[in-house]
Amino acid sequence: MSKVVIGTHSGHFHCDEALAVWMLKQTKAFEGASLVRTRDPAKLAECSVIVDVGGVYDPVQHRYDHHQRGFTETFDEKHATKLSSAGLVYKHFGREVIAKVLGRSESDEELDIIFQKTYNDFIEALDANDNGISAYPNTVTPLYKESPTALPQRVAKKNPNWNESLTDPEVDERFLSASDMAGNELADYIKGLATAWLPARSLVVDALEKREQVHPSGRAIALERACPWKEHLLALEQERGLVGDKNILYVLYPESSTEGNWRIQCVPVRPEGFENRKSLPESWRGFRDQELSQISAVDGCIFVHAGGFIGGNKSRHGVYEMARLALEN
Repeated sequence: MSKVVIGTHSGHFHCDEALAVWMLKQTKAFEGASLVRTRDPAKLAECSVIVDVGGVYDPVQHRYDHHQRGFTETFDEKHATKLSSAGLVYKHFGREVIAKVLGRSESDEELDIIFQKTYNDFIEALDANDNGISAYPNTVTPLYKESPTALPQRVAKKNPNWNESLTDPEVDERFLSASDMAGNELADYIKGLATAWLPARSLVVDALEKREQVHPSGRAIALERACPWKEHLLALEQERGLVGDKNILYVLYPESSTEGNWRIQCVPVRPEGFENRKSLPESWRGFRDQELSQISAVDGCIFVHAGGFIGGNKSRHGVYEMARLALEN
């Protein structure tokens, strides 16, 4: 064996160990490591680090399995999802992986925000999937089937079909392909947070500071550019005590130029949900253009969605007026 070796189990593979192996390869300790896929305890004992096999979780010895009886490790006290090998490796090496992907120092102040969000929105679902934890109670019948294009399903498809015969080296090649695919998606996600999602926070902060310029109630904000605002807004509201009758109901933003068309969008109860804190007036919903302008008594209306969660106007003034009427309705 070479000097630095990553070990994991042979046979059918899953997304958690595929991603765990990729993450380890991004670290200084295991960069350039070779990979051994086996269930032979003697061979595993020779490895520098072992993931998803061996029945031991011991970060000091670099043993990261989660299948053993009595294992209950979670990401932190705020999370209840039991970790898979992906979560274990991320918990111990995630900051270093993020720093490597972004070309930054681990002391960068923004890294902790990215570290937490990446676990919440990317890694935790993989932990739950591998540990058989459903996103909803088993008493609830899903309204639709999960998409077969989710990352764990695409990794699973890299395994040989039941009626397909491959040699062990060929399966190992499939595993490496799956590992690179999972790792590249994680890297792209992290880069997106750093270059697009996180910079949007400053726009939301600025809009909150100026919210009373939109309406005296302070319950609508206007962004100077369209950007990812939902999670930032809900987090900033909590930080600033803007809860209950002080929270934001509508967000206004330009489609492209501030001199062009504007949108008004309802703030959802949850970032990923479709329930609004306050929908646009029912009498506006499903109407467009001049007919909507006549109904609402606001010039320049473009549309209000039948679901009442978004609408548009040809000007900043027009969308401000739509917000005023919706707030006072």
